[in-house]
Amino acid sequence: MRIYLIGYMASGKSNFGRRLAEALDYEFVDLDYLFEERFRISVLDFFDKYDEDAFRIIERSLLAETAHLENIVISTGGGTPCFFDNMDVICRSGISIYLHWSIPALISRLNMVRRKRPLLKDIPPSELQDHVSVHLAQRELYYNRANIIVEGANLNLTLLLEELTKMINLR
Repeated sequence: MRIYLIGYMASGKSNFGRRLAEALDYEFVDLDYLFEERFRISVLDFFDKYDEDAFRIIERSLLAETAHLENIVISTGGGTPCFFDNMDVICRSGISIYLHWSIPALISRLNMVRRKRPLLKDIPPSELQDHVSVHLAQRELYYNRANIIVEGANLNLTLLLEELTKMINLR
């Protein structure tokens, strides 16, 4: 079984993904870290050197590689579901979980993270909330197709495991 975590930047996909994988005794992969390990360049530096389109093509191929793995939790990048037919691949290949957060909570989380986000690096702090509001509204068209939508602020691993177990048993 493959479980894909989707959601906006700084929604906790990587941290929660590790916890979920451990609880299920599954492997864990973070697509952004996989990209950085394989190509020996940070996502931020890649965006600066090349562009988003080139990144999305590579990201698509990395996502396709996960479609054949078993017993794994995959943390996608915030934009992964929103390009090409990626959300279709995710839906066909496994169970998807959208980690949903309110905009104020996302802004707070984005301001606390150490890792720079390529799509936000040139956004002045005074414009961040408006930018995230518009960007998230566009991305939620894809995120809301997830099998499970959970509120990040109320994320409960035990309850999610119960729901996942039911879904897996029904498949």
